[in-house]
Amino acid sequence: MLTQISQVLDQQQLEAVRNIIATGKFADGSASAGMAAKRVKHNEELALDQVHLKDLNNLVMGSLVKHPTYRSAALPLKVAAPYYAHYTAGMSYGEHVDDPVMGSGTELYRSDISITVFLSNPDEYAGGELVIQTSFGEQQVKLPAGDAILYPSSSTHRVAEVTRGERLVAVSWVQSLVQEPEKRALLHDMNQARETLLRDKPAAEETRQVNQSYINLVRMWANI
Repeated sequence: MLTQISQVLDQQQLEAVRNIIATGKFADGSASAGMAAKRVKHNEELALDQVHLKDLNNLVMGSLVKHPTYRSAALPLKVAAPYYAHYTAGMSYGEHVDDPVMGSGTELYRSDISITVFLSNPDEYAGGELVIQTSFGEQQVKLPAGDAILYPSSSTHRVAEVTRGERLVAVSWVQSLVQEPEKRALLHDMNQARETLLRDKPAAEETRQVNQSYINLVRMWANI
């Protein structure tokens, strides 16, 4: 399931994010890639001092993790600190699947969901589409600055070559309470119906039934 989240960051937040990023430097992004992905990863990643990086993460991830669509679709258990990836003309990220386990030491987590938060507007660069293989074929994603896309980390995906301008994104991963994408998709759809019923028919018997079923399915499927 691909889930688009609109306006994770508003214009004021985007301006603050860009101002912080301007204080850092970009380095070869292949250093953070796994063995297979390293061969096809041709981009740059932001290097910042700890103070500015904390401020940046608080802006980007702080807004994302509060978003109700994110909470419903991801059912997050662990969330990774993001990378800030930068693409200029000629850069791309070839076809790959994200590593199944990330982090280090005692801070390991399983990558169930990949997240891209777009920090550049589509008219600021040509090419650079996020291309995700799904059961319905290739899906090309190029969203307005401030929007995010969530998709299964098990999906084969790539970033098409940028031919003009600069593409800037934040990339993160989630270990979900519910590992299977199909179950997460079902729960997300059910939760949307549940929230509508709770808002419009809070005392109805069907509201009680849907609410109880959703809660108990999460209980049944959650891996903790």
